[in-house]
Amino acid sequence: MKLISPAHIHHGVDSTDKINDIVKEMDAKKVYILCDPILEELGSTGKIKSILDDHGIKYELSTNVMAEPSVEKGNEIIEEVRKYDPDLIIGLGGGSTLDLVKAASLIAVQDGGIENYLNLTGDKKLGKEKIPNILMPTTSGTSAEITDIAVFSTGDSKDAVTDPLMLATYAIIDPVYTYSLPPKVAAASSVDAFTHAIEAFTSVNATPITDTLATGAIEKIYNNVREGVWDAKNFEAKNELSAASIMAGLSFYNAGVAGVHALAYPLGGNFKIPHGESNAVLLPYVYNIIQKSCSNKLSKLAPIFKIDTAGKDSMTISSEIVQKLFNLVEDVGLPRNLKYYDIKENDIELLTKNALKQTRLLVRSPLELKEEVIRKIYTDAFEG
Repeated sequence: MKLISPAHIHHGVDSTDKINDIVKEMDAKKVYILCDPILEELGSTGKIKSILDDHGIKYELSTNVMAEPSVEKGNEIIEEVRKYDPDLIIGLGGGSTLDLVKAASLIAVQDGGIENYLNLTGDKKLGKEKIPNILMPTTSGTSAEITDIAVFSTGDSKDAVTDPLMLATYAIIDPVYTYSLPPKVAAASSVDAFTHAIEAFTSVNATPITDTLATGAIEKIYNNVREGVWDAKNFEAKNELSAASIMAGLSFYNAGVAGVHALAYPLGGNFKIPHGESNAVLLPYVYNIIQKSCSNKLSKLAPIFKIDTAGKDSMTISSEIVQKLFNLVEDVGLPRNLKYYDIKENDIELLTKNALKQTRLLVRSPLELKEEVIRKIYTDAFEG
């Protein structure tokens, strides 16, 4: 067994202050900051800029971010970084922003662009240099600050750049940035983290270490997500969701995600559905199908879901857990079927074809997800 993670993870209220120590340690002179446009409008970058000003550090701030970033957007950021030539990059935002920073930190000092280093179609190998970075999430879901994966839309689906060097130099998870999230964003990001955890738990690559992290994350999210989404002032619940996101990230980075993510990628690639919502709408339907392959393990989660197990076999318990997944998605106000996103029945073939390309993810599923199984999951999710 082994557990891989960024070398430095800082979590807690006002952990943004750690930037003071980091810039001193690195003797940083020029910093490139990438953040979501709304965060700059809301003044969320104020503390970071103030710290840099206090240390006399020059910086350039870009808000050139898009949700579900395309390969082209990734290359735009790489060119911005190459032009400014910083010695440190800070990313503040959701998973899309952090993925852009991870890719730029590594590829800006290499030849070529994103397309050259994609898992499925790339033609170059990454070198061993990078620009150091600080990754700072503003949602409690993607765990992009924990992993070495940067995901990009490729037109009809998604592909990823992965490399151990893409792990954050420093990850700072300050839950304060999540306090003002709109309910829908908070819900989608939290269910995204929940999906990371439960898929890691049932992954064929799971270990006792990842199981401990995954079950801890599942419990924290299940017990706090409703209040964290709907009660704007319940900062304790939001802090718990933030911690759970780290645990989920560490579990899935080491054990891997599987069918839910594989089927979610085409929803983002083809229909631009946000990643967290893509996972949420598919989560119960995938587990409704695959539970027969992992019921002995899945049923171990019964205490978290407060399910009475007396006199019940593992399949019965697992079926009740699947119902809890349906309820969870509904409780936090997320759509429960694909029709909500204006997906048509004849789109199922396109989705199925593109999901089959996600071999990196599909191999981790406890149930082999063949074409007919994938088609059925999409059909079930379409009909609701």
